[in-house]
Amino acid sequence: MIRNPILPGFNPDPSFCRAGEDYYIATSTFEWYPGVQIFHSRDLVNWTLVARPLDRKELLDMRGNPDSCGIWAPCLSHADGRFWLVYTDVKRLDGNFKDAHNYITTCETVDGEWSDPVHVNSSGFDPSLFHDDDGRKWFMNMQWNHRGPGTGGNPKHASFDGILLQEWHPEKGLIGPVTNIYPGTDRGLTEAPHIFKRNGWYYLTTAEGGTGYGHAVTMARSRSITGPYEDHPNRHLICTTDAPDHPLQRTGHGQYVETHWGDIYHTFLMGRPIPGPDGTGRFCPLGRETGIERCVWGEDDWLYLEGGGLLPRVEVPSPTGTVPAEPEAVRRKFDGDMLPDEFQWLRTPETDRIFRLGNGVLTLIGRESIGSWFEQALVARRQEHLAYAAETQVSFEPVTYQQAAGLTTYYNRYKFHALLVTHEPGTGRALTILSCNGDWPDGALTLPLDQPVPVAEGPIEMRVEVDHARQQFFWRQEGGEWRPIGPVLDAAVISDEGGRGEHASFTGAFTGMVCFDTSGSGLPAAFTHFNYLPRQ
Repeated sequence: MIRNPILPGFNPDPSFCRAGEDYYIATSTFEWYPGVQIFHSRDLVNWTLVARPLDRKELLDMRGNPDSCGIWAPCLSHADGRFWLVYTDVKRLDGNFKDAHNYITTCETVDGEWSDPVHVNSSGFDPSLFHDDDGRKWFMNMQWNHRGPGTGGNPKHASFDGILLQEWHPEKGLIGPVTNIYPGTDRGLTEAPHIFKRNGWYYLTTAEGGTGYGHAVTMARSRSITGPYEDHPNRHLICTTDAPDHPLQRTGHGQYVETHWGDIYHTFLMGRPIPGPDGTGRFCPLGRETGIERCVWGEDDWLYLEGGGLLPRVEVPSPTGTVPAEPEAVRRKFDGDMLPDEFQWLRTPETDRIFRLGNGVLTLIGRESIGSWFEQALVARRQEHLAYAAETQVSFEPVTYQQAAGLTTYYNRYKFHALLVTHEPGTGRALTILSCNGDWPDGALTLPLDQPVPVAEGPIEMRVEVDHARQQFFWRQEGGEWRPIGPVLDAAVISDEGGRGEHASFTGAFTGMVCFDTSGSGLPAAFTHFNYLPRQ
């Protein structure tokens, strides 16, 4: 069986692509660098990260992008012997405007060097490229309307003003008229267009209802690519809105593929909510993950879930009978010249400014604060399990309280906890904890420790244990026993719903290493290893 999610942890907006007998999924990365994650599988059961293509300044520079901006909803396709990647770099989130710029890059191999990007348009986000069987190519995106209620084509959500379609040529760019082909249903918030063709029909799938608990995959079809499009008899292909106890929630935004075995599958984003520390509420610390369902064609030439209804299953029949891999501990030493594949950093393409590898350590160079949108030294990996532990060791010799380095659980500038080595006047080198519990817009810090804890010279080992909505930091020196430090902290705040709620931030929980130096001295911190130990 295939076990959902197939891509656990923050992996939203899955674009599904087949190239022969190889299958690929591209997911959004938002402000995390390099941009776009591409996974590969030959059995649809087990997936391996094989590329992050937006890995240089010419392709992506997100310095200054606010939290949850950056790379939204890429579209990966394979045609003409090449892979085609369409992506958005969103420069603004709050307010009436979005400032979303859409690009295309290509590569003969998914893990090769991708071409310099071609700017296509900036009229909205969630771009998509459809390769028709006559050789023509069609570019789509949702249209963003900044004018307010009552001004758009969808009466429920005017800002999401339909799906735009225009022909695109690799040498000439956009050509011909722009057509608004689909205003969406009364669920509104219509985005994420993908088209495929079968039996003379053009099938359009979109995401609707926002990316929270009202999310859905909507389907429509037309004999002409420019419309008009008629809605699916059920309107939606996948939706869990009316099933709040279903283990897979927030389902929507995916793509269709017919396999070389002749089976039909559709990806979707999803969340696995847990209650908060007090047993109430719904929080998705793993962010929006990727799931997959098997589908069937009805006699009416409409697509349906194989199991019937609109609810995707946790376990789905696989085409091969391959067994899903079980979670394993990941223990990394920084003894190479490349970061391990699971690690990313924030926004900047100029990595030599924030970290370097050598002499068996990862050195983070203290730059701006832990909440900076420009240049911060934070290297982290996704949380992929509801219960886990993470460990690292840091060598750091601060001389002012403006310098700090250590271990963090991190969502964005408003949602994090960090155990840090710093320098306190009158105390000297000490441990402190900084937390930001979702306060917005000020992002006020809290200091969970009553007093900083003095520490002797030498490396310090740090550990965090996360169990669903609770977390605890630990520390030790010279191989001693792990000692808890500070109170049990609210891990539910490190989630999509933490702080401003489900529609305000779109990434997921990370755990990793951080160093800042707001004195401007660039003091470095050396980390020898990072262990990620899944528990559940």
